[in-house]
Amino acid sequence: MKLTKKGYKERLIDNIIDEYLTIFGAISIEGPKWCGKTWTALNHANSVVYLNNTADNFREKHLAEMDVNLILDKEKPELIDEWQEVPAIWDAVRFKCDQDNEKGKYILTGSATPVSDKIHHSGAGRICKMKMYTMSLYESGESSGEVSLRNLFENKVENRLVNKVELKKLAELIVRGGWPEAISIGAQGAMRITRSYIDAILDKDIIEVDGIKRDKNKMEMLLRSLARNESTISGNSVLIKDIGENATEEELTISRNTVSDYLNVLDRLHLIENQKSFMYKIRSRSNVGKNPKRHFTDPSLGCAVLNITPEKLINDLETFGLYFEALCERDLRIYAENIGAKLYHYRDNNTGLEIDSIIEIADGEYGAIEIKLGANKEEEAADSLKKFYDQAEVKPKFMCIICGLYDAVVKRPDGIYVLPITALKP
Repeated sequence: MKLTKKGYKERLIDNIIDEYLTIFGAISIEGPKWCGKTWTALNHANSVVYLNNTADNFREKHLAEMDVNLILDKEKPELIDEWQEVPAIWDAVRFKCDQDNEKGKYILTGSATPVSDKIHHSGAGRICKMKMYTMSLYESGESSGEVSLRNLFENKVENRLVNKVELKKLAELIVRGGWPEAISIGAQGAMRITRSYIDAILDKDIIEVDGIKRDKNKMEMLLRSLARNESTISGNSVLIKDIGENATEEELTISRNTVSDYLNVLDRLHLIENQKSFMYKIRSRSNVGKNPKRHFTDPSLGCAVLNITPEKLINDLETFGLYFEALCERDLRIYAENIGAKLYHYRDNNTGLEIDSIIEIADGEYGAIEIKLGANKEEEAADSLKKFYDQAEVKPKFMCIICGLYDAVVKRPDGIYVLPITALKP
């Protein structure tokens, strides 16, 4: 009998987990703390081991540290929550999967990537790694799902009227984020929770991830720089310069190596996402930018770092636009991975032409998407898409403009779709 929690809200990744449990001996669900990994894993498990359970004084963790086999004998599928607390579990699970052809034996969940030298085998072919994110607007119920990403690729989207979301509501969705426990509370309560999340990262997580003591002030300044550069293509040199310009002489002289180390920590905690560059099927490849676009895993994290409220977003439309783009690309990443696709961005270094999002499916076909907060930027977005189309060796399967303030799904005479993010699903 599955251990599904009362009140569990189904996630898009659930169907993929069901499928992968019939293919692999074990799966590993990775993602930031508080994104819902444990509850989702319980929806597929018949037994569970909690390695960070304080209620029984970490009994199961201590057992695993003495002999990992003491915790690997429960009813299958067996969930091992926060497995990275005892890294030896990975190799033990891999070995168990090697003993027979039984599928779906273990589900591992983890909110931090452990030090690699504590794991001796990749687990390839036995343990499938899966990335989990915060909730998309479709999962949280704020998107009607009247338009499918799959249908955009198949050119099966019909014109229709949809509900328009007000500017204030969009601002609240950005600040609240997609954290499952914040969905049912207001933006103000969600902001307090996310701020405490950032405080816990600075006070505890940046040290516990590998036991190395790091400077809290330096990490906070890096987080502030990342938040200021949300949804931009900023190399490490930009972050270093940004930090230096905003620090007193007494506070900080930060090196490139320090920034790289701290970014690696944030990546291992699954708190940042790099949206890679789309570098092929385009003429003059040498002119195509290779730097990733930087994002927090959830836009609410950047808002918490900079103390951004819905009112501040409304009064600063430039920042609002960048964080709206972050919200859309969070959802596009989730939807893309749900259909076996990948999310990229595009920039031509010579002309400065940028396309916010490129979604490529497994067979190599792709769609190009521009993201604009207001419908008044529609023609500007359409012009960028048409310039991109003209220079692409292999033409995109579809082109689309996602608008924040829009009350319809339409296909323009030039073939470009226009729709609100609150109408999209995988």
